[in-house]
Amino acid sequence: MPEIVGIRFKKASKVYSFDPGGHDLRVGDDVIVETARGLSFGKVIVGPTEVGEGDIVKPLRPVIRRASDVDRERLSENEERALAARSICEEKVKDHDLEMQVVDAEYSFDRNQLIFYFTADGRVDFRELVRDLAGTFHTRIELRQIGVRDEAKMIGGMGPCGRVCCCTSFLCEFSPISIRMAKRQNLSLNPAKISGLCGRLMCCLQFEDSTYKNLQKGMPRTGSRVVTDDGVGKVVRTNTLDGKVQVRMEDDETMTYDAEDVSRPED
Repeated sequence: MPEIVGIRFKKASKVYSFDPGGHDLRVGDDVIVETARGLSFGKVIVGPTEVGEGDIVKPLRPVIRRASDVDRERLSENEERALAARSICEEKVKDHDLEMQVVDAEYSFDRNQLIFYFTADGRVDFRELVRDLAGTFHTRIELRQIGVRDEAKMIGGMGPCGRVCCCTSFLCEFSPISIRMAKRQNLSLNPAKISGLCGRLMCCLQFEDSTYKNLQKGMPRTGSRVVTDDGVGKVVRTNTLDGKVQVRMEDDETMTYDAEDVSRPED
């Protein structure tokens, strides 16, 4: 069976599979690999693992070598250059009077490509800007428009919980988040309380959603009529974690019951 290693190029980014190339690699090793963009600097996240042929996404590119101190110095220099390039790009955006916000810049490891990430409300005609940047940096230029969630992942920051944003610290990919998740967890629907730094619904709403789904199976919905040992009433509130329901009886008295002790009238 073929053997692969999992390599990540940025913190909290997707893990890609590569051919170990005959190298004895371990988790945490810095490596130089061949990618569609040329040579790239990455870190081994998943050690050598045997997989079936059907589980491989081809082409499976090889690990060229372990990264040396010279490679690490080059990576550090690339980051410094990218930071300076971002400032230059921001000035040129102003010169060309374009409605866009430069978020980040990134050099490929071999410096054959310079990518600028930006946000904008709509489409931007940046062809003249690309020509200007190519003449300044003398390398291949790519401008890549990103969304607000990707912007938050790149910039980072502290969430309402007081911790570093999940997308910055460990989330590899974004999952769809819906207001239904907040409702299912009985959270306030105030946008200010359930939105992240990006202005979208917080990613953490999905973490416990499956648990709430399972716990709510068989529980009556708020507003439904139920039969209790004390008579018929209407559910006014549910506590999913405790498995309790509050029922307003026909005499307007509110009683609390275990969810398993109430039933629908037709039952």
